[in-house]
Amino acid sequence: MLRKSTASFVLFVPLLFSTALISTPACAEDLNCLKSEKNAKPANITWYDSLKQEAIDKLAQRRERIEKLKTPEQIQAYQSDLRQLMLKQMGGFPDRCPLNGQVLGRIPAKGYHIEKVIFESQPKHHVTANLYLPEGTGPFPGVIVSSGHSRMAKTADDNQRFGIMLAKHGMAALCYDPIGQGERSQMLNANGKPLYEGTTSEHLLVDTGSILVGKNTATYRIWDAMRAIDYLQSRPEIDRNRIGMTGCSGGGTLTSYVMALDDRVMCAAPACYLTTLTRLLETIGPQDAEQNIFGQIGLGLDHPDYVIMRAPRPTLISSTTSDFFDISGSWDTFRQSKAIYTRMGFSERVDLVEAEGTHGVQPENLAAIAQWMQRWLVGKDAPVRVIPFSEFDIRSEAELLCTEKGQVLSMPDERSVFDLNAEREKLLSIQRKEKWEQLSCEGQLDLVRKTIGINTLPTEPPKSNPAGKVQRDGYHIDKLVIHPASGVPIPALTFHPVDPHESVYLYVHDQGKEGGAAMDGPIEKLVKEGYVVLAFDMRGQGETSSGKPDRMLGDWKTFFTAYLIGKSVVGAHAEDILCAARWAAHYKTDKIRDVHLVATGKSAVAALHAAAFDRDLFKTITLHESPSDWSSMAGSVALAPLLTTTVHGALECYDLPNLLTLIGTDKVQSIDVP
Repeated sequence: MLRKSTASFVLFVPLLFSTALISTPACAEDLNCLKSEKNAKPANITWYDSLKQEAIDKLAQRRERIEKLKTPEQIQAYQSDLRQLMLKQMGGFPDRCPLNGQVLGRIPAKGYHIEKVIFESQPKHHVTANLYLPEGTGPFPGVIVSSGHSRMAKTADDNQRFGIMLAKHGMAALCYDPIGQGERSQMLNANGKPLYEGTTSEHLLVDTGSILVGKNTATYRIWDAMRAIDYLQSRPEIDRNRIGMTGCSGGGTLTSYVMALDDRVMCAAPACYLTTLTRLLETIGPQDAEQNIFGQIGLGLDHPDYVIMRAPRPTLISSTTSDFFDISGSWDTFRQSKAIYTRMGFSERVDLVEAEGTHGVQPENLAAIAQWMQRWLVGKDAPVRVIPFSEFDIRSEAELLCTEKGQVLSMPDERSVFDLNAEREKLLSIQRKEKWEQLSCEGQLDLVRKTIGINTLPTEPPKSNPAGKVQRDGYHIDKLVIHPASGVPIPALTFHPVDPHESVYLYVHDQGKEGGAAMDGPIEKLVKEGYVVLAFDMRGQGETSSGKPDRMLGDWKTFFTAYLIGKSVVGAHAEDILCAARWAAHYKTDKIRDVHLVATGKSAVAALHAAAFDRDLFKTITLHESPSDWSSMAGSVALAPLLTTTVHGALECYDLPNLLTLIGTDKVQSIDVP
């Protein structure tokens, strides 16, 4: 486990399977199986490829539904359904609290001035922002500027240019810090500085607890943006009926979400984000946490829908030719959107601008966005001059900061998203306890199965093909490939002593079949005690991986591809463990063998689920360095890297100790590492 557990079921035993004992197998050994498999058939080798194809097929089905929308009434019904779906998948939003807005400073400039602003989106959860106000008395149209993934956030050059450009064309601009950026880092070190330099890392880490309580990093970010609109509308200088929103990259993501969900956004211009999920999967793959809504692909929600959901309100898609958000996907989104706007009788209200350049708002994009906002919010349809970036009066970060110490978490009683998730978990714990206790054992298992996304549990032992043999001193290793119903092959190794016991060990590890396979490693110790050991690559591991996993977060891209479809890594890996266990129990024997399950690290969460689904299949279960519960993870910074062990909304239904009760604590042995 990653921390000490006080649960009564935990037994502390000698450290047998420590990762400290794991070394790299000898270079001369070839432990790969897929290339040497006999009778092999063509298949999607990596789990990522399999998931990607499944997602693309589902997106093609969604496209067919879009083409059938012919009348305004059909379109409006589609819009309403998607909005409700999106809100449900986000986990809903909190009640509005008083903003308690404050202006903490004023900076004069030529033709406008900047105010340093702070307000609360939730009680004791502050948002820092800069408000660019034109000269005059107003009321002015107001535009929300959502920052992209920059550590400097509202004070970054591109966001200052947004504010200045809009203010000089008669519009107020409120550029705010998203969570994890600027003055709103949710994770600080001992010196009060952001714990991680990368903003996407923090968004991913915040997502761990958010997913478990049925929300998402996007839930909190969208709510901040909606409260930013509330703040603009509270100001007497702003015309509350003329609100716009724009932003680049991560800011384009948030603009896309908010413009789809909040009717107050009269005019929108998301930049450097909108493509299609098909092109995203075919090119760079899923991006950071808030850009993935749980189950959206499986439920038929694609990038074009963010524009379609707000039709016929004015929307400009801002793109660049060489963006890593594929430009052909941007034009596909535009085509789909244009068709819907035309069918509603407002074809002129959606457009696309493509400027030469890479990812980011180029001078031509900025001019087009300003012209679009000016046209629909100010009522002035006139060209806007393309201004070279060198002409903008960019200020230092220090000049634009709102808080005394540069971070809201340094303020008294400030609550981070980790705190908010922990508070939600406390409420859920009461609800899930009542729900769990009302169910029979069979009902509890059914609830767990549905939560982790398993439709049907495997019951029959799968087939396998041999793939070679490796000889070691005193024992040999058979290489093979197991073929489960999922279609993703399971490369496996069986370690055979000369005179084996009848029972077998199933060895599950985060590094797959080679995790404990080195000579003098933990598997060899079991073999020398006379046990046959089966080690294997679960989906996305070893030979079925799509690349080297992130050192801290693991294979988060495959995790989010499954997440987009509505699946979980935990559920898929639990299926693989059950398949491997059934193969081991039945292979070449009329008498079913006893199977001892050993699982190390993050994979132990899936092992615990597999054991709960079929407790009679396993003689003993040994978990090493495994999380003891999800409830602690919900609000923990230290446990946030365990992203790939999460299941969306799991803490609304059950927690890991509930599985231990189903298995029987007499079977489970947990080894803790100080």
